[in-house]
Amino acid sequence: MLAEQRRRKILDLLEQKGQITVRELADQFSISAVTLRADLKALSAAGAILRSHGGAVLPEEAARDYPLRMKATLHRAEKVQIGRAAVNLIQPGEVILLDSGTTTEEIARQIKARAIHSITLITDAINVVSEVVDAPGISVICIGGILRPVSQSFVGPQAEMMLKDLHADRLFLAVDGFDLEVGLTTPDVLEAQLNSLMMKASKEVTVVADHSKLGRRSVSRIGTIEQIHRLITDAKAPEDFVEALRHRGIEVILA
Repeated sequence: MLAEQRRRKILDLLEQKGQITVRELADQFSISAVTLRADLKALSAAGAILRSHGGAVLPEEAARDYPLRMKATLHRAEKVQIGRAAVNLIQPGEVILLDSGTTTEEIARQIKARAIHSITLITDAINVVSEVVDAPGISVICIGGILRPVSQSFVGPQAEMMLKDLHADRLFLAVDGFDLEVGLTTPDVLEAQLNSLMMKASKEVTVVADHSKLGRRSVSRIGTIEQIHRLITDAKAPEDFVEALRHRGIEVILA
């Protein structure tokens, strides 16, 4: 079977299942994992799929509100680099606000690994709290409210009321979509409302998002580009997107 024919069949399988692993493809086509990874790389470069750890998903599938365990497999290497770049900005004694997500979870992991002391960390995310619960020198404030199991985070009126009494030096905001016209978006309306309040509660707002989130729109708007100070993304970010942000006075760090 020619490579183009095989790749068409891979897309057909993805359209049926939404996601697929290299192992499943190897069983299906009886070829090596190395060859299949080359196929997935080519399809990803063409924008037809999104790579995940051990497989691939369709772009529209990745845009849905999937559980954290699945999101954690998407663009894992990029999120680690973004997390490291984010932690370089943090100074001892600061109050840091992290919203929910796997990229902010990586930031929490890096904060613990760097052993930055005298930090107060505010978050609505259970997975973020889990990363730093035993970290010395870090005070943790967990925002309570209505639990969203899909994101392992708290939202709703109670969370919003608690946040109104809090202030932070820095917010690291993970988004599901970042569009130059619409701004910052996420799939859930309650999460969008809480994220919007987080932006208002923080002196400085840094969006942390891998390249797959750029140029994409989700359902609920969080805020505008003018409300942010910085974007940390990876080296695969589209050049025109990066230049457009810099032209508007937004700092862009390519991790």
